Amino acid sequence: MPHAIRFHAPGGPEVLRWEEIAVGDPAPGEARVRHHAVGLNYIDIYHRTGAYPLPMPSGIGLEGAGVVEAVGSGVTEVKAGDRVAYAGGPIGAYAEVRNIPADRLVKLPDAIDFKTGAAMMLQGMTAQYLLRRTCRVEPGDTILIHAAAGGVGLIVCQWARALGVTVIGTVSSDEKAALAKAHGCDHTIIYTRENFTERVKQITSGRGVRVVYDSIGKDTFMGSLECLQPLGMMALFGAASGPVPPFDLGLLAKMGSLFITRPTLFTYTAQRSDLLAISGDLFDMVVSGKVKIEVNQTYALKDAAQAQIDLVARKTTGSTVLLP
Repeated sequence: MPHAIRFHAPGGPEVLRWEEIAVGDPAPGEARVRHHAVGLNYIDIYHRTGAYPLPMPSGIGLEGAGVVEAVGSGVTEVKAGDRVAYAGGPIGAYAEVRNIPADRLVKLPDAIDFKTGAAMMLQGMTAQYLLRRTCRVEPGDTILIHAAAGGVGLIVCQWARALGVTVIGTVSSDEKAALAKAHGCDHTIIYTRENFTERVKQITSGRGVRVVYDSIGKDTFMGSLECLQPLGMMALFGAASGPVPPFDLGLLAKMGSLFITRPTLFTYTAQRSDLLAISGDLFDMVVSGKVKIEVNQTYALKDAAQAQIDLVARKTTGSTVLLP
C-alpha cells in the first residue's frame, strides 16, 4: 500500500502522520501520478495549523513532480509515461502516489529534473505572476523583496536582475545576505539589526521603490508601505508573521495614492491557458540559465514534520523538497 502524510486535526508538526492510503484508478478527467519529489511551501504550515482551515481528516501539500502512471477517460492533457509537475492543488501532494485533475498538470521539460521541478513550481510561478502580471516591472525600476534568501525571494532576485531591475532584499543574517547577493540582489538589508524602511530610503535617495513584494505580513506591513514611491504597489502575497490587522484605506491616499493587492497563485492559474503561459515562462527562464532553482534541503517524505519545523525556524534557504 502506498503512504501519505495526513492529519486529523489542526495543530503543531506532531499532528502529521505517515499513513497507508488506497489509491484507485483515476476517475474521468484525472491522472494518477507517482511522485519522485514533493515541494515544501509555507502555505503548508498555514494548512496544518488551521490558519487556512481544511476539512478533516486531510492530506497536505500543493506541489509535486513525477510520472503519470494512468489516466482516466477523457484526459487529453497528459498520457501514461509523461514527466509532469504541478502546483496549487488540490491538496494532497505529500503522498507517494495520488490521483489529480489532469488539467492541473504540466509536462516537465527533459532538461529539468524532478527535484528541481517539485521545488520550482509554486515558488517559481509565484515569482512569475508577481513580476510579470501583478506589477509588471520594467528596466530601471527598483523593487523591495522581503525574505530575499527564501524560495520565492531567490527566484525573484534572479528574474528581476534579468529584466534590468534593481533589487533591494531583506534577510535575517549575513549568510542569507551573501546568498541573496549571489543571486542578483543588489542591496541587502539585515532586518534583525537595521531598520529596513530607513535603509530603503537611503538606498533610493528618498525616492522609495515602485513595488514591495511582501510575504511576511503583520510585522512588515506598515514599513513596507512607507518604502513605496507615490503611486507605488504593495503586493502582499503571504503572512509568515501573521495576518495584517484591520487597516484604514484612507492611509493609502495620505501616503501617495498607493495601491495594495493580495494576490494568490490559485487565481492567476485558474484557467489552463494561464497555467500553461506562466509555467512556460518559468521553464524558459530556468532552462536558459537565467534563473537557477536552489534546492538547498531535502528530507524523506515521511520526515515532513521536521522539514516544516526547520522552515518555520528559518533554518532553510532557497527551496526544500521531500523525497518519497
